[in-house]
Amino acid sequence: MRSRMSAEYFDELYRADPDPWDLATSDYERRKYAVTIDALDGRRFARALEIGCSIGVLTERLAPWCDDLLAVDAAPRAVEAAAARVAGTPGVRVERRSIPADMPDGPFDLIVCSEVLYYWDPPALASLWERLKATVAPGGSLLAVHWRGPVRHYPQGGDEVHTLLRSAPGALEIGRSGMWPEYRLDRFDRPS
Repeated sequence: MRSRMSAEYFDELYRADPDPWDLATSDYERRKYAVTIDALDGRRFARALEIGCSIGVLTERLAPWCDDLLAVDAAPRAVEAAAARVAGTPGVRVERRSIPADMPDGPFDLIVCSEVLYYWDPPALASLWERLKATVAPGGSLLAVHWRGPVRHYPQGGDEVHTLLRSAPGALEIGRSGMWPEYRLDRFDRPS
């Protein structure tokens, strides 16, 4: 299994269905997005990064909380859809980037990884996690949210991802966490 699934794999999914995970229409996604935004605790972030933005549904919800939001995805069709969704939204940019190879320069006050980190196998995720933690600004947060159910074709599941994130030593503290039957959320904070 590849440590990271290819942009071509995801672009094929978007070619077959412009919203392959029903991000814009599913009740599960609406509930999860509400919990994700609630986990920001009403804070405003000067500079934010969303990794794996897909078609930009969460990007649109994050935008009011961020002065400058960079949303990235590896799949060209997803990037096009996300850019169209947030066109005209002040302070929001959508770019095609493969993470970690095309990781933008930090620091970031907020990094959001929603249902994306299980695309890396454990060694690759451990390496990526170290890089992400180093990119969080003092007083900033890194928010991870993942599906807990069975996953097909992915190197690991959501529970395994969060176990790895929580067990990695480092300068981030758990600021907020929650586990629901369908998904799990952890917000990691860097002290000011």
